[in-house]
Amino acid sequence: MKPIAFAAGAFAAGLMLASAGSARAAETAHPCSADAVTHARALMAFHFGEGLPDFQVDDTAKLTGTVKALRGEGRFDVLEVWAYVIKTEYRMHFLYAQIPGDCVLMGQEILEASDPY
Repeated sequence: MKPIAFAAGAFAAGLMLASAGSARAAETAHPCSADAVTHARALMAFHFGEGLPDFQVDDTAKLTGTVKALRGEGRFDVLEVWAYVIKTEYRMHFLYAQIPGDCVLMGQEILEASDPY
């Protein structure tokens, strides 16, 4: 009986360590996070003008995943930034090449978070 209890305890401890490591990884900011926020502000200003009241952009960018490059074997990191204009929310995705030590923006999109139907 004791070996089974020990194995179960070791397994539970391993799960706790793994989840703590993944939580720390999620908290670590992407190296291009600040660049994505800067581009988000510029994209909102382009679409709505600098003098728009209640213009807010989140201070952080969240890594939502990766997408395959259109050519070659590379992948792009997708960073998500949210912005708010009056009562409307906008989701922006910025695609960065996975080049260590460099923030190379390869694409961007902006979508209004609303239901037009």
